[in-house]
Amino acid sequence: MRVHRLIAIILLIESRGRMKASELAAALETSVRSIYRDIDVLGEAGIPIVTSTGPNGGVSLMEGYTANLRQLNGDEVIHLYLTGMGFHSGRQSESRLQLNNALLKLEKTLPAPYQADIRKAKNVFYFDDAPWWSEPTSLPGLETLRTALWKGYKVRVEYRKVSGELSTRILQPYGLVVKQGEWYLVAFCERAEALRTFKCERISAVHLLEEDYELPAGFSLEMYWRSGEEAFKQSRRAAEYYPVTVRVHKGKQIPGAKFDVIQTVEEGNSQIVTVNMYSFEQACEKVFTLPADAEVLEPQAVRVYMKERIGELQRIYL
Repeated sequence: MRVHRLIAIILLIESRGRMKASELAAALETSVRSIYRDIDVLGEAGIPIVTSTGPNGGVSLMEGYTANLRQLNGDEVIHLYLTGMGFHSGRQSESRLQLNNALLKLEKTLPAPYQADIRKAKNVFYFDDAPWWSEPTSLPGLETLRTALWKGYKVRVEYRKVSGELSTRILQPYGLVVKQGEWYLVAFCERAEALRTFKCERISAVHLLEEDYELPAGFSLEMYWRSGEEAFKQSRRAAEYYPVTVRVHKGKQIPGAKFDVIQTVEEGNSQIVTVNMYSFEQACEKVFTLPADAEVLEPQAVRVYMKERIGELQRIYL
């Protein structure tokens, strides 16, 4: 990712004027030695970088020189930043078009050696976020929500609950979160008079209201999401607790990212693993995605179901 770091150094020192090597290293999460090596590479490529010592010293571009990166407007810089964080919003979306425009502008401003690297990267890497057997989820109001967040405007949304009921709400957007490819809006709902989390795919329409609002002092989107995520897990465990105990060989693992593993106890060459499968119905579906050598020990109802299901399959295939 050295090319990305070189671009970042140019962006940083052009926007801030002068930065110490230690500040660049901290911002780019690398060593000061690597920063100095990168500066040498930029210098060899013809970028007039000046380094000076002393209390007011640092790394800067030669006076009067510009890499023309300021031609990127604010929206384009934001889209570059969001994409670097992994925020993708569809192959044909307005956001993707703005991103491509920003990348084209950025590519044209780079020295020749970096343009060659960018062209090669574009030819040998391709990112396809579409599922195999279905189209990506449509999020028609996403760009409007982004605009509302950026400008601090309220929105009126049409939101469909899990039950299918459609409601109209006035929201004060606090932030957008992406979890495993799904978008969520954190917003203060004026009807409920409380902070709520809305799944964006259930928002069927968004109307921008030129009425501003202010975020509460000290609000942290990350802290809100993490606390809510943990509360959701705990509430689901309490309300939908259906433990299933299985025996698996020590060499096999039950992935914690896929299953809610409660406890693992070693027993000889095996592991006795207890997994919360939330209900009997979900357990009947999930047990067949366990490792092939997994044996369900408890509850007896799931063992009986597996025996009957396997018997049905044997009658079909044998």
